Amino acid sequence: MRFLSAAVASAALAAPAFADGITATKSKDTVEFKDGDKLVTRYHVGEPVAKPYFWPVHAPGEVPVTRPWPMVKGTPGETTDHVHQKSAWFCHGDVIPEGVELKTKSADKHVQGVDFWSEGKGHGKMACVAVGEPKASEKGVSVPTKNEWRTADGDKILDEARTITVSRTKHGYLIALDIDLHATVCPITFGDTKEGSMGVRVPDSFRTSLANGGTVTAADGTATKPGAKDNLPVWGQLSGWNDYSGKVGDTAAGIAVFADAKNPHPSAWHTRAYGLMAANPFGREKSGYPSQKGKTELVKLAKGDHLKLRYAIYTHTGDAVSGGVAEAYKAFSGGK
Repeated sequence: MRFLSAAVASAALAAPAFADGITATKSKDTVEFKDGDKLVTRYHVGEPVAKPYFWPVHAPGEVPVTRPWPMVKGTPGETTDHVHQKSAWFCHGDVIPEGVELKTKSADKHVQGVDFWSEGKGHGKMACVAVGEPKASEKGVSVPTKNEWRTADGDKILDEARTITVSRTKHGYLIALDIDLHATVCPITFGDTKEGSMGVRVPDSFRTSLANGGTVTAADGTATKPGAKDNLPVWGQLSGWNDYSGKVGDTAAGIAVFADAKNPHPSAWHTRAYGLMAANPFGREKSGYPSQKGKTELVKLAKGDHLKLRYAIYTHTGDAVSGGVAEAYKAFSGGK
């Protein structure tokens, strides 16, 4: 498949691809996915971003199901914490390039390698270096991309091929990410931290820390109602999916994150009452996750090895039940 540098993408090269009404159109710094004339999401890959991210992210009817800050400021009652939690993203908070001396280190003393999660002093950068042509299939509209994971000094330590596929479902939209991490430079160790990996930040109105907030649901049916403390019952537990649902104005909607059951490493969940929801396949005992107690074997790649992971963001109308989250996950994960 032919790739084009994101830097040379232009209107002349931005012909959309169509699949079941879904289109994908490239521009210089974004890839825009629409359902007819309705925006589903926009994927940001421009040079200034610390890591590629999706924003806005919509349920049907252009209902926003991720927080607009810091991309948009001034929303009444908005939270302004965790500037690095930009709507929806994939990364990890401690990627250790074995045998490579880091000239500039993270200001976070707990990070042994490169921090791609936060945007504090000494953080790394995931640079999108190529965006391929959109392609339509029975699975939806797909766009292949290539990322370089770089140190704070700009040195590449990891290559990634990431394909994004957007499709329509019965109750919403599925944004699937097929991720291939390739240790082209050196052996890689994924450090033991809770700060990862496939994450979303939901609208403030969904926060379970509010008396009138939303509900968090896990694949086993565990549901957390409003008023819960920050570490929810689902926090640090293994699950195929978590869903955060609530209301945007008077409209009931939600967003789920799916971790494919075929991933080589199951995900524990960094899901909290203030609005963060993230699937983390790399956290172990030091992460504090209850499901990882006593587990110390880290995920490692020898030089030249690949690690393939598959996740999805599912946006829907209604709550986890009426929004068909379990049904959508089963379809995504091959009947698992």
